[in-house]
This record gives sequence, structure tokens and C-alpha cells, in this order.
Amino acid sequence: MWIERLDASHALDYRALMLEAFDLHPQAFTSSVRERAAMPLGWWESRLTSKLDVVLGAFEDGRLAGIVGLAFEPREKARHKVTLFGMYVSPTVRQRGLGYQLVQAALTEAQHHAGLRLIQLTVTAGNDAAFNLYRRCGFVQFGLEPMAVRVGEDYFDKIHMWREL
Repeated sequence: MWIERLDASHALDYRALMLEAFDLHPQAFTSSVRERAAMPLGWWESRLTSKLDVVLGAFEDGRLAGIVGLAFEPREKARHKVTLFGMYVSPTVRQRGLGYQLVQAALTEAQHHAGLRLIQLTVTAGNDAAFNLYRRCGFVQFGLEPMAVRVGEDYFDKIHMWREL
């Protein structure tokens, strides 16, 4: 298993893994599988080549098995913050520490960017595995956004977490 930064050449695999994530865990992501499946491949490529995003991928046996992203703030007064997004590990490789390794790789990547002081994220309330993973990685809860995501007729709260870099 190895982790590396994804680029445009990974767009098809990135798209497939994210669509799997949106489909299997709709409450965990703000985007829906339907709206993201409609995006052209160029949109996925641009996500992987953006100056404001870094997407890391975990590979096992040459296959993309997990992902995590960092979204950097473009505004001058907020450039000390980065947001962790799109964290997902395929069910076939869960319970092997891959999620922890991805978060650690994201933290290391963030620490290489001058001026960053904190990293933040949201996690769906009730997703205890993800919440506990983030706590093990040093994140603490600072808020709760009620009804942050609607899936069908159901609403899900989002827990806001942060940690200093």
C-alpha cells in the first residue's frame, strides 16, 4: 500500500471511487451521486489539478482504494486554514488502518504549506467510526450544524472539528 498525490491521470479512478462513496454513503457527503455522475471527466481532472485543492490517494495492489482531499482558502484573511474533505476508504480495504494513514498523510501535506495554522473538517453525526478516527488524529469538536444534509426525506447533522497544525 502507498499514498501519493493524485493528478489528472487518476481522474477516471478518482471519479469511480468518489461515485462509489456518494452511492454507498449518501449522508456523508454534500454532493449526490446523481449530480457528480453527470460531471464530465474534465471536471474531475480539474479537481485533481486545482491550485486550491490537493487530493491524496491510497493504492493497494495498484488500485485506488482510498482518498482524502485538502481545500486551501483563497482569501487572504483565511489562508491560515485548510479543510479536509472527501475522505473515503473502499469497503474492501477497511479495518486495516488505511483511513488513519490517509489522515496522517493529509496532515503531513498541510504542514508543508507555509502559513497554515489549522485544519478543519465536518463529519456526519452518528458516523462513530469516522468521528473516532478524527479524534485519534487530534481533532476536537467545536460545533454542530443541524440538518446540514438532506437525503430523501431524512436530515443529517454535521459535526465540525478542527486541530492545530
